[in-house]
Amino acid sequence: MFRVKICGITNVDDALAAIDAGADAIGLNFYAKSPRCVSTDVAREIAAAVGDRALVVGVFVNESPTGMMGVATEVGLAALQLHGDEPPEMLARLPDRPLIHAQRMGAAGLAPIVADLAACRAAGRAPDAVLVDAPAAPGQYGGTGHTLAWHELASEAAALGATPLILAGGLNAANVADAIRAVRPYGVDVASGVESSPGKKDADLVRRFVAAAAAALADG
Repeated sequence: MFRVKICGITNVDDALAAIDAGADAIGLNFYAKSPRCVSTDVAREIAAAVGDRALVVGVFVNESPTGMMGVATEVGLAALQLHGDEPPEMLARLPDRPLIHAQRMGAAGLAPIVADLAACRAAGRAPDAVLVDAPAAPGQYGGTGHTLAWHELASEAAALGATPLILAGGLNAANVADAIRAVRPYGVDVASGVESSPGKKDADLVRRFVAAAAAALADG
């Protein structure tokens, strides 16, 4: 599983800049309503350029298992991230690749996320990691720039047990170290926090983010 993922990559240059900065994963978004959505042709080009230098993760929102596996095979995705409202039983229908299950932490804290994790196990497959994101308006799925209540998450994180926690939601180069020190996640995920505009990464912000995240993760 990854420690630092730069998500919402839309072109080869940004992908290579992220890897050169030290990111060990990139995210390719296949949700049509996202400003960071990429076609399978562009995604295949990016994945080919990245090769085995980083984990290439496909981000999907309420896509069918058949659709996800078709894209994964065509593009060459190493892992899948379910970032919508996918039911627990769907994970068991995706047996061939590591799965990151994204969840939004609202006023109820981690309790609904822990319950969903148990339901996934009962249905036949638990995710390989849980990505905890900030709450969003209906129809929004990540990349909003909204920040989580880190200390509230930290107080409940042990409930996830051995499942790796990936922290997302409003992270940027200025706050990621504080977020990591507060929550002690396995890894972090960023999209809008390192952009000059939606879908276009700022290489300097990426370098600063990765450096700050890597240093804080190493201290943990």
